[in-house]
Amino acid sequence: MEMDALFSPTIPPLQRIHNWLEGCYQDQAEMKKECGCVLGCPLFTLGAEVSTQDQNLRAKIEEILEHYGKYIESAIRDAHAAGLIHAPDPALKARVIRAYSEGLLTQARIQNDVELLRELPRGVLSILGLKQSEPVPV
Repeated sequence: MEMDALFSPTIPPLQRIHNWLEGCYQDQAEMKKECGCVLGCPLFTLGAEVSTQDQNLRAKIEEILEHYGKYIESAIRDAHAAGLIHAPDPALKARVIRAYSEGLLTQARIQNDVELLRELPRGVLSILGLKQSEPVPV
């Protein structure tokens, strides 16, 4: 996924998050079609495997994941500033959303069921304090 394009400031902030979540689903669905199984997030898979064995690799994976988290945080900050959500601590909301999305990606990998990722938008909307029945404000 091209994070710069997905999280362009020219795109409304909640739409950025929605596009990222849709991209997560599409990427995993495409990989399952090619490989026959849900692969989950390669950074989390690798990080979980080697984090106690290779500190340099662990640090690099952490750096990359933190960088990705800044995209989510900026969209949350922008949505809060626009009055679309109440998120006075966008860094915390971003960490919670990352933990939720990575957990669901891991669950999809374990169950080999990409359709579990269809829950991502509803769960993230809940974390952001929006109801599923509400249209995503843009």
